[in-house]
Amino acid sequence: MSGPRIFARPADLLGSEGTRLGPTAWLAIEQDRVDAFAEVTGDHQWIHVDVERAKAGPFGGTIAHGYLTVSLVNHFLPELIEVRGFAHAVNVGADRLRYLAPVRVGSRIRATGEILKVEEIKGAIQSTVRVTVEIEGGDRPACMIDTISRYYPEEGGAG
Repeated sequence: MSGPRIFARPADLLGSEGTRLGPTAWLAIEQDRVDAFAEVTGDHQWIHVDVERAKAGPFGGTIAHGYLTVSLVNHFLPELIEVRGFAHAVNVGADRLRYLAPVRVGSRIRATGEILKVEEIKGAIQSTVRVTVEIEGGDRPACMIDTISRYYPEEGGAG
């Protein structure tokens, strides 16, 4: 883990396109996390929660929900990038979500990132960061997603 890339204020993001972020620390994906996600979302498909049946299934065991993997991007982002000096920030959304490989329960994942785009929008600085979730020992990443964040500078600040 290399620690987050720190920007003292939102305006410091301007011109940072192409900056590589991470990697983060590894995170173990255990069955209890998958089961808890199934409980919260109501997605109890057997490939996620039925350990015995999944052994004979297409992945040789249970796998994390795709949406669980994507939701963990929120866990990884603070390890990739830290923007300071803002009054508030909002998650605007995401573009280009792709699932590339299943995450088997018992495996470990981590994230890397790249700042794709930074622009001034409606009194704020908006950044698009591509987050790639890697699987330890895997040939392909679990997923890639372009996250969009908007930072509103502190009053009287230069952004």
